[in-house]
Amino acid sequence: MASNRVGIVTGSRSDIAAAEKAAAVLDELGVESETRVISAHRAPDLLASWVASASDRGIGVFIAIAGLAAHLPGVVASQTALPVIGVPMPGGVSDGLDALLAIVQMPKGVPVATVGVGNGENAGLLAASILAVSDDGLRQRLAARRANQAASIAADPANEGL
Repeated sequence: MASNRVGIVTGSRSDIAAAEKAAAVLDELGVESETRVISAHRAPDLLASWVASASDRGIGVFIAIAGLAAHLPGVVASQTALPVIGVPMPGGVSDGLDALLAIVQMPKGVPVATVGVGNGENAGLLAASILAVSDDGLRQRLAARRANQAASIAADPANEGL
């Protein structure tokens, strides 16, 4: 089965808005995704089973969204050789800085790519970029999205005459 889908997982329902933003970007780009809410701490066996069966469902990249201790991205990465993108969420003692540091400080040998705090949209774009390495059509759709973004900025009246 082709690995052209993205598996999105949040540690709790409170993080679902970031998952929805990632899924919306992927949908816009024609990339299928599936979203689950599975706590790395409260349902570790369910998480392990979901990750282990990912390739059977065509998952090629994971997005793991978590706040506070933010262990979810690292736990997912520890169970797969597929790319994992961590999305730290705001909250906790330092409004997301603790989650950001937890995700970027992974030990050697278990990498997790990380986007900005709460930035589900960038996680979706990064997942699509990873899949675009082997998908010319997706690469073209990403390039068109960027060109539209640049054209929109150039068309802003504040940029007239530049």
